[in-house]
Amino acid sequence: MNEFTFHRPESVASAVNHLRTSPEARFLAGGQSLLAAMKLGLATPAELVDLGRVRDLAGITADANSLRIGAITTHAAVAASSEVGSRIPALAQLAEGIGDPAVRSRGTIGGSLANNDPAACYPAGVLGLGATIETDRRKIAADDFFRGLYETALEPDEVIVAVRFPVVQKAAWMKFKQPASRFSLVGVFVSRGTQGVRVAATGAKACVFRVTALEQALTKDFSPKACDGVKISAEGLNRDLHASPEYRAHLIGVLAKRAVEQAVG
Repeated sequence: MNEFTFHRPESVASAVNHLRTSPEARFLAGGQSLLAAMKLGLATPAELVDLGRVRDLAGITADANSLRIGAITTHAAVAASSEVGSRIPALAQLAEGIGDPAVRSRGTIGGSLANNDPAACYPAGVLGLGATIETDRRKIAADDFFRGLYETALEPDEVIVAVRFPVVQKAAWMKFKQPASRFSLVGVFVSRGTQGVRVAATGAKACVFRVTALEQALTKDFSPKACDGVKISAEGLNRDLHASPEYRAHLIGVLAKRAVEQAVG
């Protein structure tokens, strides 16, 4: 790897200031994606700004209507949280299924969202629940956050502080994983709450997206049978050595039906 300068700020303001003064700096959260990219020479930041000591970015708080999860909260902490498990159990299930124990102990929710890998799990949960991403300067609705392949609405020097999830009536997560990487070949998150029915799919396109055809069908009848016959277009879906666009389209429908079965069961 190339040489770089390493910073360990203890406040959000200090972390942001490092990026404002050095355009070639990068935030480091859990490091599960960035460090691997650096080892391969795909990323060569001149400076790394480690967020691990910024205490304001960690922890989970809850009230009757929402959950707020700090950006550097690990997947393992989300999976083990009684607050998450009692209010949005599907989100705890999603976190428990990310990678392996080593990844879950280091990877963070904020890092996953900022990276926006096309097959990551958390983007589906965030979009499927209609969450809000809180940064050092604004609040961004999930519908406006994910822009494309590894692209988000974040400014270059903007840092995710927390994610706020609404507590919904019903929700479920289904993942068909690629067995080697454990990323989603296709993953589907379904919820029903004050924002209506939301269905988000990951692993199938350049980034997570809402499946409007299924949302419309489930709004009329939130039952597994409502998914039958819903046509999922293969146009624009990913093609790789693991699956064709047509297969991914089929998986979206199958996983959505299973998610609804779990949600209403």
